[in-house]
Amino acid sequence: MGKSFLLSPTLTPSKFCQKHTSILPRNYPKVSYFRSSNANLDSFRGCRDGFCSIPSFKAMPTRRLCSKASVFSEVSNQKQFFKVGAESTGPIPSKQLLQVVQTAAETGAKVVMDTVNKPRTIAYKIGLSDLVTDTDKMSEAAILDVVRNNFQDHLILGEEGGLIGDSSSDYLWCIDPLDGTTNFAHGYPSFSVSVAVLFRGKPAAATVVEFVGGPMCWNTRTFSAASGEGAFANGEKIHVSQTDKVEKSLLVTGFGYEHDDAWATNIDLFKEFTDVSRGVRRLGAASVDMCHVAFGIAEAYWEYRLKPWDMAAGVLIVEEAGGAVSCMDGGKFSVFDRSVLVSNGVLHAKLLERIGPATERLKNKGIDFSLWYKPENYRTDI
Repeated sequence: MGKSFLLSPTLTPSKFCQKHTSILPRNYPKVSYFRSSNANLDSFRGCRDGFCSIPSFKAMPTRRLCSKASVFSEVSNQKQFFKVGAESTGPIPSKQLLQVVQTAAETGAKVVMDTVNKPRTIAYKIGLSDLVTDTDKMSEAAILDVVRNNFQDHLILGEEGGLIGDSSSDYLWCIDPLDGTTNFAHGYPSFSVSVAVLFRGKPAAATVVEFVGGPMCWNTRTFSAASGEGAFANGEKIHVSQTDKVEKSLLVTGFGYEHDDAWATNIDLFKEFTDVSRGVRRLGAASVDMCHVAFGIAEAYWEYRLKPWDMAAGVLIVEEAGGAVSCMDGGKFSVFDRSVLVSNGVLHAKLLERIGPATERLKNKGIDFSLWYKPENYRTDI
């Protein structure tokens, strides 16, 4: 793209927790949480640069909640969907890729943390709702330094900087230096730094650093995954929920900036699922939404018109946490697709009973669902 960046000294990849303790997913009707007997304030590891580890909490049953009558058919919940993660990481070991991915994401997150309580310089990409700040650009520059210092010949696709590097590489980095910029600009706690690396078009390693809390109490939670190695939050293994009824689920969606047919269709889906579930949330940061599905605190997330940097990290983390990923018509997913549905897997087929036909109607109207933002000459296995 004709841009140049100053390279910082080589960063040592961060170390990862080797303790693979599972965090049990939420399973209704458990509605309140109590600290387990072995969790206390001493179990918080030290905070540094705004990055803290969080102790496990054990869910305890309290009261049973009433649920609406089911309006979904008894389709099989165990339908298998195509795997989105890379089958191989090529000549670079997955552990090495993940270390660099996490170092890159945390480096960008430190830039964000340094500016989160300071005045923002805001510009507009398209219209009055698609924002970009100086922090987006500084975070991406810091992330690029890490990637280039470790892998000079890799291809990089960043939200702010576009495509950089060698298109003949099998590795493509998808970088969102500040996912949820509008939330960040308002100090609303739903934004993140999202970094993933693809091997021949499929996610191989991913990290999302989520900002939590709010003004005067900002903190972070780091989600990470490598293909075939499971998903983790602050070093603790995580899993999607086991909720098997739509009427007992909490769902999440998102809306793009263009108020077109796809936007209107999703407004209708939002209304429909609000009537038959425990609620539908719209938080404004796709990578965070998907990590919440992986974490077991929401059952599904869907959206039209996302870009590769919005999805690449989140879909791998969901899959490695035991969830399912597809396009919104139920078809095989790639990060270059224009729709995504992620879920706990158990509910995926039932959700597609409504989402699939709605998406097919858009296709019949001639709405473009072809691949986009796929670099020319980039070799893939998709």
